Amino acid sequence: MTALVRMRLIAFAGSGRVVAPAILSLAVLGVLYGGGSSLAAPVYGYSATIFFPVLAWLVKLLLDTEPDVQRRLARIAVGPRRESLAGLLAATLAGLLLCAFAMAAPLLVGAIRGPEPGTTEPPLLTGILLGALAHLLALAAALALGALSSRVVAGTLSKGLMILVGGAILVIILGLSRSIAPWLVPPVMATARALNADTLPDAARVALLTAWTAAWCLITLTAYARLRTRRA
Repeated sequence: MTALVRMRLIAFAGSGRVVAPAILSLAVLGVLYGGGSSLAAPVYGYSATIFFPVLAWLVKLLLDTEPDVQRRLARIAVGPRRESLAGLLAATLAGLLLCAFAMAAPLLVGAIRGPEPGTTEPPLLTGILLGALAHLLALAAALALGALSSRVVAGTLSKGLMILVGGAILVIILGLSRSIAPWLVPPVMATARALNADTLPDAARVALLTAWTAAWCLITLTAYARLRTRRA
């Protein structure tokens, strides 16, 4: 399975499909950090929110890179579960690289500052750690959405794009809602609000956001696995 993961990453990079998400990421980072500096937590909270659709698109592109015939041969060689898992692992690794880049960029350009002397602002390290968690939660949600919009599940490119774009829009719109509707989508917006609040989220809030994301991803990836088994 390791060889299959490596092959998909090499194919994704070699096919040139990685270029579009990379260029979009640079554009997003330029807009985000073109101004002054701010505390780490709110900066990374907004970054994770904006990068969520980019990460989902990255996952879809990687899963769609492999030709259908090659995918079926891989399923025969290693089994359907390992073949599906290899694709998700490859997408996760690619997403982690993008998240690492998104985390490092503001540090390199001086867009993040520590607490002002004499204030109760949180330490820089705390903000960075919470920002890393926000990006990991966004990646997990993006992995589920990108997988659900992949060609093998959606069937056609147009349907896959509808799922991808429609899902990303719903995450933002329902995430801004104050009713029960936010529980229907991953807490991408809720995480951003928590990191931009006057006081940083406590351990209970962080655990809730993590469990919320895990539950949503588990349901979505289970649906992906079943649909992929039927249509592969």
